[in-house]
Amino acid sequence: MSRYNIFNQIHKGLRSLLYETALAVQQTDFDNREEAKAISARLKELVEMFEKHADTEDNLVFPAIQEYEPAVAVAFEDEHDKDHALGQRLKDLLFVLDQSVSEEAKLQAGRNIQDAFVDFMVFNLNHMAKEETVINKLMWRYYTDEQLHELTQTIVSQVSPEMMGKYSRCMVRGLNNREITLWLTEVKATAPDFVFAGLMTIAERELHSHRWLRVREQVKGEAVIA
Repeated sequence: MSRYNIFNQIHKGLRSLLYETALAVQQTDFDNREEAKAISARLKELVEMFEKHADTEDNLVFPAIQEYEPAVAVAFEDEHDKDHALGQRLKDLLFVLDQSVSEEAKLQAGRNIQDAFVDFMVFNLNHMAKEETVINKLMWRYYTDEQLHELTQTIVSQVSPEMMGKYSRCMVRGLNNREITLWLTEVKATAPDFVFAGLMTIAERELHSHRWLRVREQVKGEAVIA
């Protein structure tokens, strides 16, 4: 029997965010003021999103296994400390970029940012993969799927609307059609109408038209227009 993966949705979204940002970083001309400003803002937002996600895991997810497997909880909290250090390094380099004046200084700052981002991305990809194997197995050992769904609802209720909008956009971009359809259907059945409408708007904006029509058909029971 397939068990509920508490990390699947958010981790797919965060991986999508990393992949898309990695390409944007590679394509940035750091000597161009507007391009440098844009990628700087994008990277700062990305680091903030990962930090908020780590805080959520530290405060709500890892305590769920602390009672049963304290050493594992501590090990993953320690990994978050390393993650924070990598994020801080990236923010420090963005500050250097913002203060750079000469062409060479800007280009060197850009090279340093690319290297730091790769380190940040690789660490987080490995970290999330470990969580989905190690932490999930412990969650399944000690909790029912119903309890894990309740934990997810607790997590969602404690995320600010602004941050939830950011996570929702990257999750829509990272999930497959079936996962998006199940998500929207659940929200339609359990959340206020304005929450469902807002998520549908995000899906329409973020998905390619053919995917959006397919998802909308499944969620609302409408015929797809050729």
